[in-house]
Parts: sequence; C-alpha cells; structure tokens
Amino acid sequence: MTSPLSNMDEVSPAPANPEPEEQVRGLSQGRIVFKRFMDHRGAVVSIIVFLLVLVLAVSSIGLGPIPGWWKFGYKETPPLVNGGHPTLQWFPFHLGDHPFGQDRVGRDMFAMTMRGAQISISIMIIVGVVAAAIGILMGASAGFFRGKTEAILMRFTDMIIIIPSLIAAAVIAKSSQHLGGVWFLAVFLGFVSWTGMARLVRGDFLTLREREFVDAARLAGASDRRIIFKHILPNAVGVITVNTTLLMSSAILTETALSYVGLGVQPPDISLGLLISQNQAAFSTRPWLFWWPGLFIVVICLCVNFIGDGLRDAFDPRQKKFRFKKSDARVAPAPLESPIDDALDGTDSRFHREEP
Repeated sequence: MTSPLSNMDEVSPAPANPEPEEQVRGLSQGRIVFKRFMDHRGAVVSIIVFLLVLVLAVSSIGLGPIPGWWKFGYKETPPLVNGGHPTLQWFPFHLGDHPFGQDRVGRDMFAMTMRGAQISISIMIIVGVVAAAIGILMGASAGFFRGKTEAILMRFTDMIIIIPSLIAAAVIAKSSQHLGGVWFLAVFLGFVSWTGMARLVRGDFLTLREREFVDAARLAGASDRRIIFKHILPNAVGVITVNTTLLMSSAILTETALSYVGLGVQPPDISLGLLISQNQAAFSTRPWLFWWPGLFIVVICLCVNFIGDGLRDAFDPRQKKFRFKKSDARVAPAPLESPIDDALDGTDSRFHREEP
C-alpha cells in the first residue's frame, strides 16, 4: 500500500511570519515597535516629509519672539515685484524674493503660507490630543465597568453626537476673538470630536476585558486601574492610534471648511484655509495664490494618515504580514491520515504527534 505521505517532498512550506523569533529575541518592546515602524516605508517617508514641513514653517518666519531666516514677515507689505508672479525657478534652482508670489496688496505668499501651516498644524495637534484623551477616558470606562457606567457615558456620547459640531464650531469661532482666538477654537473642536474615538475604544475594551490575561491579572490581585492602563490599553493602541491620526487630519479639513466660509480663523491671524478663502476669486488669474496653501493641506493630511498606518502596524501585535517566496514546486495540501495507516505503523495520529 502506498502511503499518501510519500508526496510530502513536493510540499513547499511558506514562511507565515516575517519576524521570526530569532529576530526579536532579546529585544525590548520599544525596540520591537521601532523595528516594525521602520519596516513601513510609507510611514517613514511621511514622517520625514512632515518634519521637513514643520521645520520649514517654524524656522523660516520664526515662532513668537524667535526670528526666522526669511526676510519678509507675513504681515509686511513690500512693493509688488513682476506683478506678484512667483520668482521660484527650478532649472536652474533659484528662490528669488517671492518664491510663492505676492497677493494683490503685496504680502509675501511664502511667509503667509508658512504662518498658515503653523496655525493649521497647531490646531491639528490640539484637537488630536484633546479628542483622544476624552475619547479614551469615556470609551475605556464604559467598556470596562459596563452596567450603569456604560449606560450613562454612552447616552452622554449620543447627546454630543447629535450636536451639529460644524455649526457650533462656527458660532464659537466667531465669538472666540476675546477668549483666546485660535486656541479656544482648537480646544472646542477637540471637545466635540471625541465621540467616534469613545465608541471604538469601548468596543475594543468589551472584547479585551474577556481575554485570559485580564482574568489572570485580576486573580493576581491587580486593581482596575492597573488592568486598564497596564494590560488592556496597550492592546488597544492600534485602534487608538489610527483614529487619532484620522481626527488630526479631519481637524485641518474642518478648520479649512470653517475658514473658507469666513467662520474659522479670523484676521489678522492666518491659516491655510483662510488663505484659500481670501484668494478664491483670483483662481483664474493668479492661481499660484490658491495652489500653495492647498498643496500644504494635502501633504500634511496624507503624511498624518500614513504615519498612523505605520504606528498601527508597529504597536498592534495582532498585525501580521505574510511574505510568500516564489517556488517552482507545487504546494500540495496536507494528507489526511487514516486509521489503516496508523495500524500499519503501530501509531495512532489522534494521540501521537511526530516532532519535526
């Protein structure tokens, strides 16, 4: 009798885990996370581009009392040069006096775009931090404690959801000039943007609280606070990270929409959305006034989203990538052992497993 095991030499097993135990053995959790993040090429390129944009925006026109290396400020009105056309040349490369051009009153668009990038990135970070903190607190408490705590917190979340956040933000932005201006608007956007985060964290906590490691920690005498922050929350980092980056990128788009209709950042301050709103009438005659703020908005949003994808793959231990090597050998399914074959070789496959 020919045993089906004779065809096992045609089987070409493929490695299912790109990180074998030998590659991560002896490494700390921080080193493993860093290694996984560096393997994500899109995230690495995005964080480099984002840091370049941030350094360019801060160093060019300065920040607060710290001066920058650019010769014009975003409030200065030098005389028009060449009708306000951009002086930037690629071949040969030359910046000129006004690489992004000038508006109709002579203000330098490069300085204004850099100031707009500073304000938009600041709003993005504040909204992300505030919304993530509130959403994690609400969702973790509701998902872990359940019962009345969950009912009260989720009904409060539903009440916040029904509030038209865009209209409320417009009203707040219009009356926030005496309450802190841009910063008050950013904090308010964070206070109305946490509902999606809370629902996602609650769902993840409902699943993780039933896992074996949580039961083991509870039997070991760990407090609820330690179980939440030391055992469950690190396993929900992937969901939290991705949603936070989405909140940050949507915060820029929300600010752009509010500023486009004149209800966001108010002059004399500048944001990327306000620049687009102020120069929309000149799109057909001087399109460079519209291109540069729009380009920076797109670049910042894409970078934040790609960085979030990389952080999710790095922090979430359940994320696995499969790499299959090309092989000319056929991949055959594993044969099923029958009781007859077991009787012939004197073993029972139900109770005996051959070591590889």
